[in-house]
Amino acid sequence: MATETTGAAKSAETRGRRKARVGTVMSDKMEKTVTVSLVRRYAHPVYGKQVTRTKKVKARNEMGAKAGDTVRIVETRPLAKTVCWRVTEIVERAK
Repeated sequence: MATETTGAAKSAETRGRRKARVGTVMSDKMEKTVTVSLVRRYAHPVYGKQVTRTKKVKARNEMGAKAGDTVRIVETRPLAKTVCWRVTEIVERAK
């Protein structure tokens, strides 16, 4: 017969890997949330020029990140209407 797995291990297997991104905190005006700017660069498919695209996401801030800090965020379940990310590490403090 198949071996029994615990609930935590089983849910981790089916859940898959969580997305992790590094970005810069743009705003920390909210009580528990920060706005993080995620920048991605890629080559244009036809012309080859580097194109920069920016996306702003809201992340739950339990680490005490301030505006200008570089942070690592990870995807999580919806914590509020617009918050689906959480700050896991402050990579670099703002100068």
